[in-house]
Amino acid sequence: MTIRPLLDRIVLKADKAEETTKSGIVLTASAKEKPQFSNVIAVGEGGIVDGKEVKMYVKVGDKVITNQYSGTTVKIDGEEYTIVRQNDILAVVE
Repeated sequence: MTIRPLLDRIVLKADKAEETTKSGIVLTASAKEKPQFSNVIAVGEGGIVDGKEVKMYVKVGDKVITNQYSGTTVKIDGEEYTIVRQNDILAVVE
């Protein structure tokens, strides 16, 4: 199954959360922070959103930083994805 985002939405797959600290302490699942770095999997076409034209600035394959708790999380074929609006993306990592 594939996901095709609409308008200004973007499908992201989060990088794996760190399982150990720099000092070697193993973290439990509840102690791990939600990763803020994600890879862009799919991008909507942009268009008119709330009466304004939206141009998409990210592309598939970009690595981005998002707000920590933004978007909607979905699970498809055992993989977890997050769907966000373009304005939830803070930066592109180069």
